[in-house]
Amino acid sequence: MPPIPVLHLITRLIVGGAQENTMFTAALLDPSRFKVDVISGPQTGSEGSLIEEIRDRGVNLTILPELLREISPVNDLIAFYKLYRQIRQGRYFIVHTHSSKAGILGRIAARLAGAPIIVHTVHGWSFHEHMSPLVKNAYIFLERLTSRFTAKLIIVAEKDIQKGLRNKIGKPEQYYLIRSSIPLDEFDPSRYDRAAIRKELGIPDNVPVLGSLGRFSAQKNPLDWVRVAGQVGRSLPDCRFLLVGDGPLRQQVIEALKTEEIFDRAILTGLRRDPARMFAAMDVFLLTSLWEGLPRVIPQAMAMRIPPVAYRVDGTEESITNGQTGFLAEPGDIEGMSSCCTYLLKDQALRQKIGDTGHLSTTQEFDLTHMIHQIEDLYTQLLEDRKTV
Repeated sequence: MPPIPVLHLITRLIVGGAQENTMFTAALLDPSRFKVDVISGPQTGSEGSLIEEIRDRGVNLTILPELLREISPVNDLIAFYKLYRQIRQGRYFIVHTHSSKAGILGRIAARLAGAPIIVHTVHGWSFHEHMSPLVKNAYIFLERLTSRFTAKLIIVAEKDIQKGLRNKIGKPEQYYLIRSSIPLDEFDPSRYDRAAIRKELGIPDNVPVLGSLGRFSAQKNPLDWVRVAGQVGRSLPDCRFLLVGDGPLRQQVIEALKTEEIFDRAILTGLRRDPARMFAAMDVFLLTSLWEGLPRVIPQAMAMRIPPVAYRVDGTEESITNGQTGFLAEPGDIEGMSSCCTYLLKDQALRQKIGDTGHLSTTQEFDLTHMIHQIEDLYTQLLEDRKTV
């Protein structure tokens, strides 16, 4: 039989976990069984772009100019019509959506276009406690509406199952846990020369390094990161601070580093597409996100034997066993976070012990090949279920 036509929809292909998850899925699904296309909006900006990379991986990608992250009634209506038309013309048997805007418009368009199977991956819910109640309730209503004709809701963190059901989104049997995973062969610390990478970055080999990797955006909360780093810097005068990434808050981050008097010890690399090499230069990884689905940077750090310290939010709490594979603190606890970081940076034996434990925990659950097989198995089951109806 010819391959099953599958369409993946995502709002934008910036450098981020949901986007990389989509790229890997589209590129690695068995081409003898599935013919995969991707549609994305055009927006990228300071957070970087995966558009060229996804095309280099041989994925058929269409950019839909009207599919924008912001609410725009005229553009949203045009995007909806174009999605409806393309789904009908492409005769996609499976439509798989990602992110909030593409997830809402795409699933409604797929339903009206008659797509037999609709799947949505929740890379963290579109609503959270840091938005206005009006906007939050609007997103919850739309998620409830679209869940009625979604065959499966793929969830990357068990907490999002609880959160979805608590807000009356879908039914328990619709939820399916598949961790957002990483290519473990790439995140193998034995492949990297730590001293050479540090030399390239201008970091002495014998100093402690506190690192970050991610977007400079409100969700990732980099200003709290700098506040924690400032306290660490006052305890450890030789510590260096490696910040990998970019985003709309870049200038605020620079000003905060100056306020904390650690700017001269900070290395801002900008956007990089070699995360494993950047982790190899770190001693401790610090994440201050306020909300997450399941941040892939945590298993990336653990695979590289770098202990993570993070706020206790959403899927982050599921990926770190506190005191064994890293440390967790409550959101806003700058003192607690800085104490954990300082403690680890001072104790090489403890870093090694926690790093080794974390490395072992990433071997199966966060393996990219395992994730692809899980998605293929889910598609196969949905196709079988469709035949028996």
